[in-house]
Amino acid sequence: MKLLSLHHPHLRRCGTDSPAAVGLRSVGRALLGRDARPCTHTTSRGDFSVLCTRCRIRTAVTDDGLCTFCSGTRPPLPDGLMPPVAGPGGWGVATWPRSPVGLARAVTALLGLVIAADLFAIGTGLRLRALWQGLVTDGSMDIHGKGGDTAERLYGIAALSQGVTLLATGVVFIIWFHRTRRNAEVFDPSVQRMGPGWAVGGWFVPVANFWFPYRVASGVWEASAQTRPDGGWRAVPRTPLNLWWGAWVVSLLCTRVTERLWDRAEDAEEIVRAGGLVAASDAVDIVAAVLAVLYVRAVTGMQVERALHGRPPGAPASAPAPGAHR
Repeated sequence: MKLLSLHHPHLRRCGTDSPAAVGLRSVGRALLGRDARPCTHTTSRGDFSVLCTRCRIRTAVTDDGLCTFCSGTRPPLPDGLMPPVAGPGGWGVATWPRSPVGLARAVTALLGLVIAADLFAIGTGLRLRALWQGLVTDGSMDIHGKGGDTAERLYGIAALSQGVTLLATGVVFIIWFHRTRRNAEVFDPSVQRMGPGWAVGGWFVPVANFWFPYRVASGVWEASAQTRPDGGWRAVPRTPLNLWWGAWVVSLLCTRVTERLWDRAEDAEEIVRAGGLVAASDAVDIVAAVLAVLYVRAVTGMQVERALHGRPPGAPASAPAPGAHR
């Protein structure tokens, strides 16, 4: 649902007493309550509203020429909504960003479950490997006894928990990723190299899924970069993005290699070797999950900050980057 503003361009063109203006105010009051009432402190000259001297986007409401956002006097918005930012986006995206905070919290919680499942898999996997190692070094037959059956059953449960948590996390993460991409289109469409659809589809293209999501994430990071209090740009290192992406690629490659080794292992020595590599791969997964949490928190924080400050003066306004993929 779009957040409606009483200073919408169409309202200014039609006049505050036109049917469009009256209807917009009615819908705004229904959505936002008190905050949707017409501002009684708008600085104006004749029939024209004076723009904020800082952001040059919204109507000034204070004596020193600032809007409610730049002056910090606006009441908090309801959950799920973010302050309006000028548009329109270059890929047909709405000009109102949506808060990624709730989805970010869900992704963070699910990544915590992924880490817990990986730790469980490492513990049960090493226990199973130790039983096979006993058969190789000492000729112990414990692997074929009750202890071996229990170890294999627990390892199977761990593998199932890994699959379930990874699937759930992947779904919610992609939803969050897509929302941040659409928000980035509102913030600055000129730095987007790929369309919003690639925030979802890019993960499912063979081989290209090692690169396309990173291109999308790079555009999101650049458009979401935090602004200084005066509205100017502030450089934000891409360390969280680069570390997360590198760890994710390494984790994906390790998982594919170790799964093949485990499936092809037949004798005890091969099982011992593959079991150790699988445990190491699970450890890499944990590192990737931790870095993913840091990345999600960084992007979410930047987008909230970016929305509060609006579009910096001089930022590009519409078209996507030349040669961008749809």
